[in-house]
Amino acid sequence: MVEDQRFPCPSCGADLTFDPGSGDLVCGFCGHREATAGAAYAGPALREIDFARAMADGLGGADTAETRVSHCPNCGADITLSPQIHATVCPFCATPFVGDTGVERRIKPQGVLPFRVTEAEARKALTDWLHGLWFAPNALRRFARKGRAMTGVYLPFWTFDARTRARYRGARGHVETRSYTDGEGRRRTRTVTSWFPASGEVSRVFDDILVSGSGTLPDADHAGLAPWDLAALAPYSPSYIAGFQAEAYAVGPEPARDTAMAMMERAIHANIRRDIGGDRQRIDHVAFQARDVTFKHVLLPVWLAVYTFRGRMFRVALNGQTGRVTGERPYSWIKIGLAALLALIVAGIAYYTGQQS
Repeated sequence: MVEDQRFPCPSCGADLTFDPGSGDLVCGFCGHREATAGAAYAGPALREIDFARAMADGLGGADTAETRVSHCPNCGADITLSPQIHATVCPFCATPFVGDTGVERRIKPQGVLPFRVTEAEARKALTDWLHGLWFAPNALRRFARKGRAMTGVYLPFWTFDARTRARYRGARGHVETRSYTDGEGRRRTRTVTSWFPASGEVSRVFDDILVSGSGTLPDADHAGLAPWDLAALAPYSPSYIAGFQAEAYAVGPEPARDTAMAMMERAIHANIRRDIGGDRQRIDHVAFQARDVTFKHVLLPVWLAVYTFRGRMFRVALNGQTGRVTGERPYSWIKIGLAALLALIVAGIAYYTGQQS
């Protein structure tokens, strides 16, 4: 069965929704609250899945679930929908569409980072961000003043843990400044690097290397939303999703694992340079190994605002845990032109004043 994310109010029957401010399930009609959904999690670490075993033997029924996934016809986002929802609006491009009727078996989220920033706080952060933009069109600021609603959506991510070891060969460079006399008898200095062979082994344990499973939000936006406090992850419960949307992962665990390994290797290279020491380092060869690789599927909270300016869609994303804002913005070329003209006038006045003095 597809997991139902609907929580009827026991008083009036309306749907309860998760309230980021209190962490409760709240009824927007009669005010009923259930103070059970948002309790701070202080239990053991979330269960990790052994990657090699999962890829070789497949995942058991406890790790997967039938999920109803609908595909946005405009931007291609995959949105998970509860059985009772038949039509929705895409949070990534604001396109209305009818939900699909089919279901897919997918890996269940092991953890969720609940929303902590309320929609009102998100709108204020968006307004402050928009007003802080240089050369932003006035129409964009009018958009902010209208208090447009934002959409809360959980984005799919993977986390990876691993024990790694890397054997390396390279060279350590020592830099010194030497004096010499040139052909005309003048004393000069030059910088000389002396290289010495270096080799060794470094080990490192990685915990919760975060890889996006989203197929919609650009990498630049993911970087702009970071960092995330993954220590606040709670075991997944559909109550956290009540009133919000969730994107289904488009990047599976295998390609995500490759991305995580590349991130670990880059970090290992930094460790190798520190191990080589000296003033400069050269890395000629690295034999990288990772073992005890585990992973989990988690959902992270994001507020999205989609607006159109002169026929083009722009999207702003806000970290639902910290309030950090990132996104696209248009430019007012009129304002840029006026600023350039003003700069030329100021430069001309300064030049004229200098000539008269």
